[in-house]
Amino acid sequence: MTKLKWGMIGGGEGSQIGPAHRLGALADGRFEFVAGALDHRPEVGKEYAEQLGIASDRAYGDWTEMLAGEKERDDRIDLVTIATPNATHFEITKSFLEAGFNVLCEKPMTMSVEEGEEIVRIAQKTGKICTVNYCYSAYPMVRQARAMVRADELGKVRLVVTNFSHGHHGDATDADNPRVRWRYDPAMAGVSGQFADCGIHALHMASFICDDNVERLSADFASTIASRTLEDDAMVNFRMSGGTVGRLWTSSVAIGRQHGFDIQVFGETGGLRWTSEQPNQLIYTPTGGRTQIVEKGEGGLHEDAQRLSRVAIAHPEGFPLAVANIYCDLADAIGGDARDGLPTAEDGLRSMAAVHTAVASAKEDGAWKDARPPMFR
Repeated sequence: MTKLKWGMIGGGEGSQIGPAHRLGALADGRFEFVAGALDHRPEVGKEYAEQLGIASDRAYGDWTEMLAGEKERDDRIDLVTIATPNATHFEITKSFLEAGFNVLCEKPMTMSVEEGEEIVRIAQKTGKICTVNYCYSAYPMVRQARAMVRADELGKVRLVVTNFSHGHHGDATDADNPRVRWRYDPAMAGVSGQFADCGIHALHMASFICDDNVERLSADFASTIASRTLEDDAMVNFRMSGGTVGRLWTSSVAIGRQHGFDIQVFGETGGLRWTSEQPNQLIYTPTGGRTQIVEKGEGGLHEDAQRLSRVAIAHPEGFPLAVANIYCDLADAIGGDARDGLPTAEDGLRSMAAVHTAVASAKEDGAWKDARPPMFR
């Protein structure tokens, strides 16, 4: 099997997300890491790329140099991953899509709804794949949950409750730490802090498992540390197109919570619960029946959960392998075998529309507003 050629922008030495992408992309032998512009400091980025085994002529100083270099090659990359600061995502994604490259972009895909709609149109026009890294949706037991909902094993979904809350930004004395401060600075983070950072993962997960889209929402934002302009805690109520009621909490000041990402889905005939800190288990309770633990790797799982379970039952599979599942699905899609669970530019657009709608709602004391992007109304 010929390996696909992969390149990365951002995610350099010391990056939080860079190693997960490199582990994920290379886990199955489907991709070869051949090009990179890994740091905003050109020489540092080039040096680190060469340390990782990239040839010197494909260790680029910045993304514009990488785009120009890869466009002219007969062995150009098949996929580029964009793991740069949020405000740069739109320009880089747009440029690579227009040049005929497939793109995996870190979230948020763009900073505005208008930019998101433009990316969707460009992806449609070029026929290229544009994926957003909502990698939590690629855990095997999340795929199992979605398949169970689709198979009507819970009946009609009435309610979904999700949260992504942690306490790692709860120390007011650490609020000026540059690694923390930028997340609450509109000049760097955009219009939203915690909801745009973590909350949209929870919102996407609700839509993914319920196989439905958010139509309206009402939001309450709080900046619990006085020096912060953007919110560090948010509560969002929402309604989905199919009638499902949604509740979402996201916080970065919930001291005592570590990762804190979980979701519960309640249907007419059963309920499900999944948590990222115990990702190999799905808790299922049928109406009038006993609560069951559905284990990753056990027999009788739905096809997508079986396909993405990599090691035997009781052996843990963590975050990098969830990222690897995104790359596995991407490799299939690039080869012409599109996978239904792959997050798309449309998902990235819906998330950005929800962020801007939540900001507007919070400014109006929780007024209910249409959360759909204009192009989908």
